[in-house]
This record gives sequence, structure tokens and C-alpha cells, in this order.
Amino acid sequence: MLRSMTGFGKSEADYNNRKYSIEIKSLNSKQLDASVRLPNAFRDKEFEMRNLIAQRLERGKVELSIRIEADETEKVTSLNRNLVSEYIQTLREIAQAHGADPNAVELMHMALRMPDVYKSDAQASNPEEWAAILKGIDKAVESLLEFRRREGLVLKNDIVARIETIKSLSAQVETYEIPRQNALRTRLMQALSEIGINEQIDKNRFEQELIYYLEKWDITEERVRLTNHLNYFIETVELKEDTGKKLGFIAQEIGREINTMGSKANENQIQRLVVDMKDELEKIKEQLMNIL
Repeated sequence: MLRSMTGFGKSEADYNNRKYSIEIKSLNSKQLDASVRLPNAFRDKEFEMRNLIAQRLERGKVELSIRIEADETEKVTSLNRNLVSEYIQTLREIAQAHGADPNAVELMHMALRMPDVYKSDAQASNPEEWAAILKGIDKAVESLLEFRRREGLVLKNDIVARIETIKSLSAQVETYEIPRQNALRTRLMQALSEIGINEQIDKNRFEQELIYYLEKWDITEERVRLTNHLNYFIETVELKEDTGKKLGFIAQEIGREINTMGSKANENQIQRLVVDMKDELEKIKEQLMNIL
């Protein structure tokens, strides 16, 4: 079963007068790259969240964000004066470094809009509250996983269609293969005739050398291996486990056979088919970059 690395999930969690908005999204990445944004009261849960992401999502660039939306009845109890002072000092240094003349009132307004400057009762947390948030996180992750499954089905249909196109193009090569070999034979005979040694050669020996020469340029083995790789690719797509990396390796083998076929064929119509096959394969590889 193909699953995309791209996904998005959203949910909410409620506890007393507090509402938490939970969002999680993922993009393609070779490894797991997780970032977590939590309210101050739950900063100690970041490691737990990273482990949860690693267990459920495996790979991808993942961003988890939890925002608290406090009820209007919650009151601010104090101001974090030290943090406000630090913000003001930092903003003043940045302004002076750029040749600006900072205004104290403006700096104060800017500092008061910075994160974590207010302390309130809403910042106190307890195990029951965290349990409620975990349920919300689970819902958001399930939503993201469902998104990945739906997106994976779309990718699967597109990739399988392109594999079938490559099969069709490969089958068309046979149409030009026998004429290509006959043309090679004719060109050799004409070349010998032009240099005036056609009547002097040993016909049997010439046929042996001609067969050897034609075998060097024969692409039957490449076409057979290409067909086998394409069939193996389709079989792997249907497996239940995540197969993105494996499909990438098979795609490399498919590309190798197509390239060899193109270099050996040396025939205009076959070269056109090879170019079309390469184009389809490149599009498949682009899709595989987003598959688990």
C-alpha cells in the first residue's frame, strides 16, 4: 500500500475553560525531521511528542503545533518584567545596528506583543489536562494518516499508469527491431561492395562475423529484463507494507535497461520510443520522492 509523505491533520481539545488548537503537517524528506511547538506549560513534553511522531509517522518533515485559546474569563495575573526588558534591549540593539533611532514607547509596544511576556493562571497544567490534549493529538495524527492514505492512492494510480505506458512503448520497439537488423546487414554489404571486396570474401565467414556483429547490437535481452522489472514494480506497488525506497531501487534498474536499449539500438524510431520511456520514468521518480 502506497502512502504519501505529504499530509495535514487538525483537531481541538477542551479542558475546563481552555481550548487547544492542534495542527500537524508533513512534507517529503529522506529521514524523519520533526519540529514541535508547545505552550510553555508543556515544554517538558517535547521529547514525548517527538517519540510519538517517530512511532506514528516514520518519515517526513513533520511540524506539530499546539496553541492555547484561553476563555475570556481567564485573567492575566502578572507581567514577566525580566523577559520584557530583554526583548526591549534586543530590539534596541537591532534598531541601532541598522542606524535607526528607537523610540522607547514603540519598543515597549513591540515587546509586549512578543511570546511569553504574560503569566496567567492558564499556564498552570495538570495530568488530566495533558491527557485531554493527547486525545486531541491522536485525532490530528489519525487525520494526517488518512490524508496520507488518500494521497498515496492518487500517486499509485498515476505511477501504475506510467508503468503501463512504458510497457506499451517497449512493446512498440519490436516493430522496428527486425527492419533495424536488416538495415544493418544491408549497410555492411553495401560498404563491402563500395570498396570492391564483396566477391573476394568468404561467405560463410562473413555470415559468422555478421551474426556476431548483430548480436552485439541486439536489444532483446534488455527488453526482456525491462519487462521483468516493470512487472516486479507493479507487484511491489501492491504490497501492504511501505515500499517507497524499494520502488526507487527498481526504478533505477528500469532506467538502466532503457538507457542500454537506447545506446545499442542506434535507430531513429527506437530512439524516439526510448526518449518517451525516459520521460515517463523521470515523472515516476519524482512521485516516488513523496512516497513512504
